[in-house]
Amino acid sequence: MGELRHAGALSQFPSLQHLLHVLSAHARIRYMAVPSDLIVSVSGIRGIVGAGLTAEAAARFAAAFGSTVAGKRVILSRDGRPSGDMLRHAVLAGLLGAGCIVEDIGIAPTPTCGFAVRQMNAAGAIQITASHNPAPWNGLKMFGADGAVLPADAGRAIRDLYESGDFPRSAWDGIGSVRVPPDVGVDHARAVLDLISVAAVAGQRFRVFLDANAGAGGPLGSALLYDLGCDLIQYGCEPTGVFAHEPEPIPANLTDVAPWVKQHECAVGFVLDPDSDRLALIDETGTCISEEVTLALAVKYRLRQQPGTVVINMSTSRMSEDIASAAGCACYRSAVGEANVVELMRATSAVIGGEGNGGVIDPRIGWVRDPFVGMAFILSLMVEEKKPFSQLVAELPQYAMLKTKFTVPRERLPDALAALVAKWPDARVNRDDGLRLDGPDWWLHVRGSNTEPVVRVIVEAPTAEQSEQLCRDAGAVVTG
Repeated sequence: MGELRHAGALSQFPSLQHLLHVLSAHARIRYMAVPSDLIVSVSGIRGIVGAGLTAEAAARFAAAFGSTVAGKRVILSRDGRPSGDMLRHAVLAGLLGAGCIVEDIGIAPTPTCGFAVRQMNAAGAIQITASHNPAPWNGLKMFGADGAVLPADAGRAIRDLYESGDFPRSAWDGIGSVRVPPDVGVDHARAVLDLISVAAVAGQRFRVFLDANAGAGGPLGSALLYDLGCDLIQYGCEPTGVFAHEPEPIPANLTDVAPWVKQHECAVGFVLDPDSDRLALIDETGTCISEEVTLALAVKYRLRQQPGTVVINMSTSRMSEDIASAAGCACYRSAVGEANVVELMRATSAVIGGEGNGGVIDPRIGWVRDPFVGMAFILSLMVEEKKPFSQLVAELPQYAMLKTKFTVPRERLPDALAALVAKWPDARVNRDDGLRLDGPDWWLHVRGSNTEPVVRVIVEAPTAEQSEQLCRDAGAVVTG
């Protein structure tokens, strides 16, 4: 644009109005450019801070979201990542510029953000988080007026606005406002405690290990466990965002942490991810437990309280399905994704649902995966069963799950899925999300990637050997 600064260049344009129109259009095109290394999806945006994810991108995304709820109340929160403070200012600018009334609840778990939407009768929320991604990452996650993550259609509309830049901006006298409300985390904790017998749990004086890994859930998790009368061993419970270990709470990332549960003679260990919507477990022997167990134990306890429908996703362990069946309750499977689980929970009036990544959803609290509900239910189950935590896990239905992927050109995917159905003709077929095949005691779920020419394969069977064989057979079919 440097040449347009010279007076001689004005002769190219028939009028000053034309010149301003060209300048405006040029600036608009530059403003609308989307960084190629920023992940933009129907659930929000995510990227490496300072590269794909910039303050400009965050402000524009927040403005796009805010334009759909202009003039209404919006909740804003973030996990503990240091970059969150910078992004907070950018998101505030976008929301205020859209005319929103922002309730900034500060560093808070993702389920607390969803809870706050309903508690404050807000039109929606933005949580600044990259979930379990490494420290250089951050992102924005959107919620609707029901306190749930936005469904795909609504998220797609906001993504389109963000990418086009075609949304209104408020004039000087239409700018929104911001305030800091009372601590909604207190209300969230109280609501969770109301679901169980606090006295029964407190009477056991459990010693509990809590690893929040410097994420957003440390303060609320600690307060909840203290209220439950636990003798608490804390690790990383200050929400500084400076992770003590890799943020995804899977067994491979907890090898240094797990032994401390046994060393401190704890009855159970709880581990949270950075935005605290997943709960991982460590037993009293210092053994890491699959995240799939979190939901299974929560389902077992919840169905004792109130028999009813259970909803899980296509890739979640059969443990929860077996527990529901044993209780005489229906279990339905949705497409993968929290929004899909929530949609089916509503349609079936489910009493509990969730995903196998350690996510428990109780509609009495909200429509977000809530590890605090999971902790309360698991401790209550330990009280009722009067058994060590490791024994509760051992008595669950036993399966071995295996996840892998195979390179398959996108154009070959329909033929590959048809070949899998032909390979196991007696299996029950479900095509709601890729292809799921259910055998008598095993299942196989195959989904094509949206970003690369691969299929992701998840299998579960009674033994590791059976799961490995199923994976080999499936791989031979889809790559043959």
